[in-house]
Amino acid sequence: MVDDIRTVSPDEHWDQFEKAWTTLLTYRYLGKRTAGLDAGVEISSMPLRTDMRNSTGGIMAAPLCIASPEPDWPDDECVPAPVTMSYDILDPAYDVTRVHMLSEVINIGRTMGFSRTRIVDADNHDRVIALSTGSGVTLGDVPPGYVKVNNPVYELEDATELPPLREVFEILPAGDGALEIAGTKPELCSPHGALHLGPINIALEAASLDEISRITGSDRYQAVHWIVMMVKPGMVGPFRATAEVLNADGDVLGVEATLVDRGAQNRIVATASAAYRRVL
Repeated sequence: MVDDIRTVSPDEHWDQFEKAWTTLLTYRYLGKRTAGLDAGVEISSMPLRTDMRNSTGGIMAAPLCIASPEPDWPDDECVPAPVTMSYDILDPAYDVTRVHMLSEVINIGRTMGFSRTRIVDADNHDRVIALSTGSGVTLGDVPPGYVKVNNPVYELEDATELPPLREVFEILPAGDGALEIAGTKPELCSPHGALHLGPINIALEAASLDEISRITGSDRYQAVHWIVMMVKPGMVGPFRATAEVLNADGDVLGVEATLVDRGAQNRIVATASAAYRRVL
């Protein structure tokens, strides 16, 4: 089990948050800079590298989830947890090297928050790569006194030899076509101790792409829609990701993917429903 920030005293809260935030691999490894949380960052941005792209060179869905986690409800306002995250991918971004996230908070209520974001080419904000929207809940209040965190990101040179994201996040074959994350650890968990949205989305998409390739005999598919429901926190592990392909004979196919916590009586942690378009 990983430490839960909700169990520490108010005096320890922000020290614990900084420890959790700088240990978490999701944003550091993908180079995501987050306005409002990271010191010296005025606009949220992320590079688009080779390891974030599919076999045709188009952007995968999971990196967009990490670039623009919904809802846009920062940790200095509450202990947030996502419930729904939805992405429409308008442009595969073949020649885009960095994106900016232009977020709009729709409503923040007593227990739920709603937001939407335009993910745009950093060099041309009129070029929209994807639209995201989502909702989330607060798991608890936070004390005053937040100060932006110095959280240096990985400055990885873009190269074809970068390992797949599934390997970096330790998402491994389970031997029966499924994929598995062994368990929770600080590098993969949110400040409240649950499996983070980063490895969740990477595992769901990896399982989806594997099943697409197995069913169709091709990996030349581009995600055009991706929606995730966060059902229960992943607290134990191992976590098992599986996927089913629908309408496999068409140019646009559907995928339903599921992540379960095997150490918690196989309860569902998250599901993804997606549409992939065949790339000729």
